[in-house]
Amino acid sequence: METSSAVSALSALAHPGRLEVYRLLVRAGDAGMAAGEVARATGSLPNTLSANLNILSGAGLVRSRREGRSIIYTAAYDRMRDLLGFLMEDCCSGNPEICGPVAEMAARACKAC
Repeated sequence: METSSAVSALSALAHPGRLEVYRLLVRAGDAGMAAGEVARATGSLPNTLSANLNILSGAGLVRSRREGRSIIYTAAYDRMRDLLGFLMEDCCSGNPEICGPVAEMAARACKAC
């Protein structure tokens, strides 16, 4: 991942409402959630949610697809992995105890799924 792409993704996540929406979509998995469900779950106004989803989508963190009359939003897991990899790329400097706890936390979170 290039620095400019990482900055775009981090900037999109640097807002409480967008971060809440993104984390909700990450938890929703590949099935995703309809915009109305996201609005209800987060208590977002429709225009605010639309703006937040557009920003997350523009940063490549969220994808959408149409199912009948609904638009389903999903987290772009490949982009999330790229961003996390970018952030961890230069970690440790030969000291695995620095990043080891992060890897363990990720492993625990994945087992819980």
